[in-house]
Amino acid sequence: MSTVALALVAVVPVVAFLAATVGPLYAADRFRETRPPTDAERRRLDALREEAGLDVERVAVFSPSGGQKPDDAEVSDDAEGSDDPGSVEISVRGPPGRRVLFLTPGVFDLEDGTATALLAAEAGRLVTYYNEFRAVATAAVLALLAAVVTTLVPFEAGFSALAAVGFVAFWAGRRVQYAADARAADRVGAETLADAFERAAALRGVEPETGTWRTWFEVQPPLGDRIARLRER
Repeated sequence: MSTVALALVAVVPVVAFLAATVGPLYAADRFRETRPPTDAERRRLDALREEAGLDVERVAVFSPSGGQKPDDAEVSDDAEGSDDPGSVEISVRGPPGRRVLFLTPGVFDLEDGTATALLAAEAGRLVTYYNEFRAVATAAVLALLAAVVTTLVPFEAGFSALAAVGFVAFWAGRRVQYAADARAADRVGAETLADAFERAAALRGVEPETGTWRTWFEVQPPLGDRIARLRER
């Protein structure tokens, strides 16, 4: 059994996990122009975050020309980052102990209830460790793939294990996201959260997508399905 192959299988998941947890924070800080909130913005955000139950170490406001949005920002249907200063984008990046709340200036134009609900959605993800789950799932899949490529695991067995792990990751990831939404709904109300998702989507110019064959292999359920589930509560 090759020492190099073993080292590769050991290193790949570690690198993948770090890339999935630290990478988005680095990319947002490095490639998007940000500023600290003003005193008035910080006071309002502190009140909204307390109501939403969102605890972070730092807050950064994207400039209107900030460029591409980070993955999974609320609202998270496939919309590119906008130069429109009225666009709404909220995301928390970084590992535990280094959490940073990124948001666009348009968030400050929202009503308090809508802003609180979107912040609560991010708080729900933190409580359920949604981003960490995705990082672990990615690391597991890449570790198996590396084991197959280096022939440490026979192709047939490795492919079957890869398919099984991928299926479980897709299924569990959606359950974690729905659990995160449920935690946020318990905090602010299901109807309020659903309304906030729809309001943010409208401001971003996107239609909340529902599940189709194109979304079968996505860990995060489509926003339209999340809204529908909230409406059913």
